[in-house]
Amino acid sequence: MVEELLHRLAGPNATFREHQREAITDLVEDRARVLCVQRTGWGKSAVYFLATTLLREKGAGPALIVSPLLALMRNQIAAAEKLGIRALTINSTNRDAWAEVRDLLAEDAVDLLLISPERLNNPQFRETMLPLFAERVGLLVIDEAHCISDWGHDFRPDYRRIQDMLEQLPAGVAVLCTTATANDRVVADITEQLALGHAGALRTYRGPLSRASLRLEVVEKPAPADRLAWLATFLPSLPGSGIVYTLTKRDADLVADFLSAHGVPAQSYSGEVDTETRIATEERLLRNELKCVVATSALGMGYDKPDLGFVVHYQAPGSVISYYQQVGRAGRAIDRADVVLLRGAEDRRIQDFFIEQAFPRQEQVDRVLEALDDGGGATTNELMGIVNLGKGRIEAMLKVLDVEGAVARNGTRWVRQPGATWTYDGDRYAHVTALRRREQEAMAAFGADGRCLMRALQEELDDPDPSDCGVCAVCTGPRFAGPLDPELVRAAALHLRSKPLVLDVKKMAPDAEGKMKKLAEGVRAEEGRALARLGDGGWDPLVQQGRGAGRFDDQLVAAAAEAVRVWSPPIAYVTAVPSLRSGPLVPDFAARLAAALGLPFEPLLERVADNPPQREMANSAQQVANVRGAFKVVAAPPQSGALLVDDIRFSGWTLAMIAGQLRRQGATAVFPLALSTAF
Repeated sequence: MVEELLHRLAGPNATFREHQREAITDLVEDRARVLCVQRTGWGKSAVYFLATTLLREKGAGPALIVSPLLALMRNQIAAAEKLGIRALTINSTNRDAWAEVRDLLAEDAVDLLLISPERLNNPQFRETMLPLFAERVGLLVIDEAHCISDWGHDFRPDYRRIQDMLEQLPAGVAVLCTTATANDRVVADITEQLALGHAGALRTYRGPLSRASLRLEVVEKPAPADRLAWLATFLPSLPGSGIVYTLTKRDADLVADFLSAHGVPAQSYSGEVDTETRIATEERLLRNELKCVVATSALGMGYDKPDLGFVVHYQAPGSVISYYQQVGRAGRAIDRADVVLLRGAEDRRIQDFFIEQAFPRQEQVDRVLEALDDGGGATTNELMGIVNLGKGRIEAMLKVLDVEGAVARNGTRWVRQPGATWTYDGDRYAHVTALRRREQEAMAAFGADGRCLMRALQEELDDPDPSDCGVCAVCTGPRFAGPLDPELVRAAALHLRSKPLVLDVKKMAPDAEGKMKKLAEGVRAEEGRALARLGDGGWDPLVQQGRGAGRFDDQLVAAAAEAVRVWSPPIAYVTAVPSLRSGPLVPDFAARLAAALGLPFEPLLERVADNPPQREMANSAQQVANVRGAFKVVAAPPQSGALLVDDIRFSGWTLAMIAGQLRRQGATAVFPLALSTAF
């Protein structure tokens, strides 16, 4: 019977892989709790699909799958239909269907429900649907279970709500946890987090993590122009279609644009892209209409293209474990796929940012909790006026505090939970941060310490039987380290410098209490431009060199002048943002730019307060407060359009607020120009 189901799911020649049948038997016959740590492509979904079918035939309730990505949900629903499984999903994109799904659950007309972990943190879902499901569920599946553990590479606080689900489950409900990226420490933490002691020992099936179909290579290309040229040179010769991973959305866009301009069909993909476009991009890659998708980690867990021919990393992720998870997309149903890591000079800086942002300092948490001690609580925007943290970090902190019982959401406000005994676990956070640093060092050593590349991945994941693969670049020699066409490298360098960035108009601003208020049109800055982004390989290295030398190079003057000519804002003069720290650096540049444009330079502004650098301010409320009163208009601006020049734009609020001051004093329009921008 179970073989027949496997053939319906995977084809007439399909056979069970090691541990699949045992895991299914444990779930169906013993209603056990099972953890499968198996390589990508092993067939974890087959285990829970077949177990769901068999449990339903025995009269058990429907299965609930907690899955982190919408791409996985769409693929899983399509696969479930092959077994006649009635599968539905509840996620952020189909909120209108929730009531219908609840009615179907009440009628026992659903065999399998996929939800995102964020649903577990949604009060409406917890109050109306979770009790109904907990009462009837026959199988709980926790996919990508490493997300439960803050020792894992992709910890997600919403996964902690699974403990609430487990507490509500009736006795004898089977539980399956699946992941490809759990080392010994993560496995131990999953066991503890799921509180499995009362239900008997967790049955763990751990398979070998070696992937015989993958050929791994590391190519050192610190300069972004060299990496762009490498991609345009080698991607056309790689088999089939694949994925190029970047660490940031802006790099995904930049790489995709360059490849498309050089005859390589490419499309960027990130979590900021709308759902419809993401689905369309995934399907184009499935149909091999694209040579590659250039993606952030948003295209990772759950994307299923068995014949994916290559995975290339434009930058290195922060850990070998993350790297293994991403390269696992390739070579699942083909004999050979190429996996290439292009290590960049900026990798460590970006990795450092993610590591340092992971846990807030205790004094910041204490200030948030003190602000909530007032019975009325506070909104997130109000907290931004109190604590120097970005909105995303405050929201992440509140989510953890909510999951751990310290705070609760009451409408739009956050309040303290009465009688909560939560304490800041500084030792654990420090240990996790130290682990992240060790993982970062292991990633830096990957490909540089002489080990077989597949063995290095296995050893980092505590594979019990690591071995040399015999096919990677260390075992057999490099294949992709050849010289690049200098003309293509020059074209890549021009691409990095070719498009000034658009600086959006600030239309809302926080008041002293953190509440966002609309800015009057008469004081707004106009849309602006920047030559580069901080850390990019275009003009920014020359910007940083000039900041260090105390004078910007004439090349930057010429580039800025050309950008302004192409932009063509209606300006009659140039002025500059003064600084107590850099002295004449920016006014000197602005005066030379004015001369290049044939316009007068007007020194209209004076710095009157020595506030901290704007880069130290983490949210808009703090940024606006830091600029307020720091600058003075010392001469009447001409009643015409002005170009307002600064070297580095960290938040945009310095330019926006100075523009407001100039507008109030008579400037008819103010157009910001920054040499580099942080975002």
